[in-house]
Amino acid sequence: MDSKDQIKNKFNELNCCVIVPTYNNASVISPVLTKLKSYTNNIIVVNDGSTDNTLSVLANCGVQIVSYAKNRGKGIALQQGFSYAISKGFKYAITIDSDGQHNPDDLILFLNKIEEGSRAIILGARNMEQEGVPAKSSFGNKFSNFWFWFETGYKVPDTQTGYRCYPLKYVANKKYFTNKYEFEIEVMVRGVWSGLSIESVPVSVYYAPKEERISHFRPFKDFTRISILNTFLVFILLLYIKPRNLYRLIRRKSFKDFLKENVLQSTDSNVKMALSVTLGIFMGIAPVWGWQMMIALFFAHVLKLNKAVTLIASNISLPPVIPFLLYFSYVTGGYILGTGKTTLSLSNISFEKVYTDLFQYLVGSLAFGAMLAVVVGAISFLLLKIFRRGF
Repeated sequence: MDSKDQIKNKFNELNCCVIVPTYNNASVISPVLTKLKSYTNNIIVVNDGSTDNTLSVLANCGVQIVSYAKNRGKGIALQQGFSYAISKGFKYAITIDSDGQHNPDDLILFLNKIEEGSRAIILGARNMEQEGVPAKSSFGNKFSNFWFWFETGYKVPDTQTGYRCYPLKYVANKKYFTNKYEFEIEVMVRGVWSGLSIESVPVSVYYAPKEERISHFRPFKDFTRISILNTFLVFILLLYIKPRNLYRLIRRKSFKDFLKENVLQSTDSNVKMALSVTLGIFMGIAPVWGWQMMIALFFAHVLKLNKAVTLIASNISLPPVIPFLLYFSYVTGGYILGTGKTTLSLSNISFEKVYTDLFQYLVGSLAFGAMLAVVVGAISFLLLKIFRRGF
């Protein structure tokens, strides 16, 4: 085990600091800071609008202080700490709670991970099965772990730990949606979406007896906010992140390789592949300009179709083809509505005329899209039967 002096040197060599967000923990924060100072002098305490005597306690602790008058939530406190740490030249920040729950002896575990060169948010994973863990914490952690896995593909043991290490370059000075406890979920999910990985190190945890425990977590309100955040993140995942990642994957491959891997060698049945083409063609013509690929991928996910094939098929609305799609959609609408109109006239433009023409196009695009999708889907099925024996 490294000596405390060696650990202090590591903090300086790695440009790492410790950020301690605090709110009304004046009675317990001093021992935490005293122990932290035996490992590093790079300590930033963020006083999140405490109304007790926290500031007077901190004045005698020899640490850097970020303070503001109004309580704004843990998420804001962390973001304030990140920004301050960046301004002081730090590259990494280990966050630790101010209530004495986390053990500063575990700091070395985070430093060792940093030295490995990993581009990751490092979580201090608590043993949630140990004696004394509050039931609400155990349930909330399992709930959070599931949704984090769904949103990122990472299975981690403890997504609600406040003992973490952040690579500041990738998380500081960004716009986030949340500002309280749920921020610690958001920063992880969006970190993964932007290319960070998630790693964990086992840490010890101390839960004070119930009558001595200080907690500002409000189960109903905070759990509700976390649930709303997860709903929002899942929406972004399905409508933006998944299509973006798939599009990037396709761009890195030649069309021949894509065809071989995602069509000829796919384990999906010919029917499923043809339906994927049908969905993609329909969404590519449907009047949801700018959202075709995202919505197509969403439905492909829901219907368990081939997402890559659906995404490719939805690209039927390429710029050179768009005029033809618009024209045939408009003409089809004219036949369905009985207007007989096949061309637009720019003379005597009125609101009523614009509305009528737009309605004709909208009806026609849905009908024309459906017809072309069925035809192309049927042709795709026949071609697949010919070239993919055994499916």
